[in-house]
Amino acid sequence: MAVGAPVTSLDPHYHQLSPNNAAASMIFSRLVETDDRARSVPGLAESWRAVEPTVWEFKLRAGVRFHNGREFTAEDVAYTLARVPNVPNSPASFTVFVRPIVRVEVVDPLTIRLHTRTPYPLLPMDMTNIYILDRETHEGGSTERFNSGELAVGTGPFRVVRHANGDRIELERNDQYFGDRPAFQRVNYRMITNDAARTAALMAGDVDVIDQVPTADLSRMRNDSRLALYETTGLRLIFLWTDHSREDATPFVTDNDGRPMARNPLKDIRVRRALSMAIDRPNMVGRVMEGAATATGQFLAEGVTSHIPGYPVPRFDPDGARRLLAEAGFPQGFRITLHGPNDRYPNDARIIQAVGQMWTRIGVRTTVEALTWPTYIGRAGRAEFSSFLMGWGMNPDGSHPLRNLIACPNRDTGLGASNRGRYCNAELDRGLEESSQMLDEEARQTRLIELERMALDDVALIPLHIQTNIWAARRGFAVTPRADELTRAQDVRPASAPAAAR
Repeated sequence: MAVGAPVTSLDPHYHQLSPNNAAASMIFSRLVETDDRARSVPGLAESWRAVEPTVWEFKLRAGVRFHNGREFTAEDVAYTLARVPNVPNSPASFTVFVRPIVRVEVVDPLTIRLHTRTPYPLLPMDMTNIYILDRETHEGGSTERFNSGELAVGTGPFRVVRHANGDRIELERNDQYFGDRPAFQRVNYRMITNDAARTAALMAGDVDVIDQVPTADLSRMRNDSRLALYETTGLRLIFLWTDHSREDATPFVTDNDGRPMARNPLKDIRVRRALSMAIDRPNMVGRVMEGAATATGQFLAEGVTSHIPGYPVPRFDPDGARRLLAEAGFPQGFRITLHGPNDRYPNDARIIQAVGQMWTRIGVRTTVEALTWPTYIGRAGRAEFSSFLMGWGMNPDGSHPLRNLIACPNRDTGLGASNRGRYCNAELDRGLEESSQMLDEEARQTRLIELERMALDDVALIPLHIQTNIWAARRGFAVTPRADELTRAQDVRPASAPAAAR
């Protein structure tokens, strides 16, 4: 298998990134797993229920063992939940998913109760983000020891044989796995971030499956009898961040003569709206993404919980964008650099190039700079950019993007852990806290949609499109496409074999 994005760590609690989560899902297990449509299904927990408004009880699966033979119990869950917020130097923490828990009660080896301060209906869904570790094996273990492979020990369908960081993970089937038996005994999980090289490896038979199929190759692959494509509308939003944190000068923004500006123009909502209106999304989906995406003005795709009915894709209106810039005091525009990765998302470098050209046409003279992902994500996390491209894979609920991308960054609560634009709206945060306590699901969704509208109307970020997730496989191999875009060895099977049912 060849994947298009590097796995940066085998520590399942270190960095909230989809490639890392995909690797973790092959090695470790969660209390609550997700199916190919991102719906919650039993995992290490066979069942769960709210025994009181502030107490969730999970009944654990008996007979499960870690790769090293140790038995899985409720003590391991308690240890894991305590570890998550204490992983040193985490660039995008999982803390937000465990912070609502104020007490963990081990009832017996196969029963655990999670106590929350207030009613918290999201807890089972939050548990789909937390991979369970073994207290005895992992206590005191560092992220470096996970990355070496020494501590990459879970209850998942595969065990790690070898990890060459940034290159490949060699896996062997765990024949004691409690779930569906994977089809293949050995898996070589390679990271080939160059699109042409990844496609060439598939065509040459060096690999059997690839993800992130380059859109330029789609037509050729569809007509190649040696290959099959597997695709589905995903949960990943591709969007632009702008700098919300600096009132004064912001990096990479100058006047037309190249002089630093005294104030950050991106703090003005009229400027943010102008930048959004300047983007011809349908044209980009057709020409840059070659149809393998859906233009959007919101977080979630149609048909997904918390999708806002009738919320429009921003209309392409360059004349209106110029008027807004003039109203904001920039009739002649200004200069800006738009940053993005060149090896993480399908067509990422081409996307920022197209946006840069559109912004330049309204007077915001744009320089585009594309960087390799490891360099790029580090700099984005340090808030070194003023405008930049990012993608985010969602849980199918509006609370997920709001808590991670939009909420004011707060290390104590874990909110805003991936809010790299540093947007902050105290009213929205209060509404988010209120919604998280609503047990009436219809009322909760109504409130979430109100909060999503608030963030989008304020141009907290600039949505571009929802990705279509596409895998390609050689004849004889079949892939179950996943809405969450995780590329996992357990989702590949011989083409003649039926997909495993849960």
